[in-house]
Amino acid sequence: MCKAKIKALLHEGHYSCVIQHGDEVRTFSRRGVIDLYELYETERGFMQGAYVADKVIGKGAAALLALGGVAYVHADVASVTALDLLRQAGIEAECDRQVPYIVNRQGDGRCPLETACHDAATPEEAYPLIRAFVQKMFYARKEEGKINKH
Repeated sequence: MCKAKIKALLHEGHYSCVIQHGDEVRTFSRRGVIDLYELYETERGFMQGAYVADKVIGKGAAALLALGGVAYVHADVASVTALDLLRQAGIEAECDRQVPYIVNRQGDGRCPLETACHDAATPEEAYPLIRAFVQKMFYARKEEGKINKH
């Protein structure tokens, strides 16, 4: 598989993210950074040197990808700060549409994770902010009954 094929798979399969490491290709469908966060937490080796195609890359996702050591990132939409972070980490990064910031799901302001990571100068500085954000979202959804834990 190559860069063009993972980009095509992203759209043909209606995935949120496609990651290729060697001959293995994985697809992801959840919104936000949760898939990248969980992959970074559990299988960092899979991220090392991987090619990634993603629908939306904000600064939080970019930080996780940089920490994971991916080699290439294509995004349909990417924020300026995300692209800067990826390129500073030496990652080949491209996008179809560059935006000043990622918009929240309601469409009326900034993505809360993009806001939380705004002042982080490095992926390492962003990581505790991302972890806190993910934990807050997990517990909020659990409280709402959207996540069942047995």
